[in-house]
Amino acid sequence: MKSEREHLLIGLVSVSDRASGGVYEDRGIPALQEWFGAALASPWKIETRLIPDERAAIEKTLIELVDEAGCDLVLTTGGTGPARRDVTPEATLAIGTKEMPGFGEQMRQISLQFVPTAILSRQVAVIRETAGHAALVMNLPGQPKSIKETLEGLKDEDGKQKVPGIFAAVPYCIDLIGGPYIETNEAVCKAFRPKSAIRPAGK
Repeated sequence: MKSEREHLLIGLVSVSDRASGGVYEDRGIPALQEWFGAALASPWKIETRLIPDERAAIEKTLIELVDEAGCDLVLTTGGTGPARRDVTPEATLAIGTKEMPGFGEQMRQISLQFVPTAILSRQVAVIRETAGHAALVMNLPGQPKSIKETLEGLKDEDGKQKVPGIFAAVPYCIDLIGGPYIETNEAVCKAFRPKSAIRPAGK
């Protein structure tokens, strides 16, 4: 089913025991808001949630954002490492109807440009489908610098893309699952679509 909304509705979920408990200020959601403010050229709105590292709470929040709030895209930060409390990937897989392994593979490929411990990251992505709606749900790293690198990729000194970021594939994915048409600021992140899927400007 095609979305009747013109704006993209994004759910941002920060998964952290300490941030949700007020021990320190969350940095993941502000970093994502800043990035989308620079990267998106079409209308968008956000829903934000700050929750602890509890699998049941993560699953409930993801389901609520897709099924009730109607988000087209949901991004989580935090809880994707090998520690015992890191259960975001498990919760994400549990609520998904289709796994999208390419996103996690590319996130680790980007991080491996900097640290060998990138192989410890367990980020996943899924599509969640209901009777009349579908959304892309992705796990991102927790650090603002890593979030930015993961989304927009890596560029050389001349500004040419060295390693593509994952967001380049997100607009076309949203197209395919019936969401709104997303346009990006190409100086930050150029969305890739097949020629047949590109709309004329302003359409």
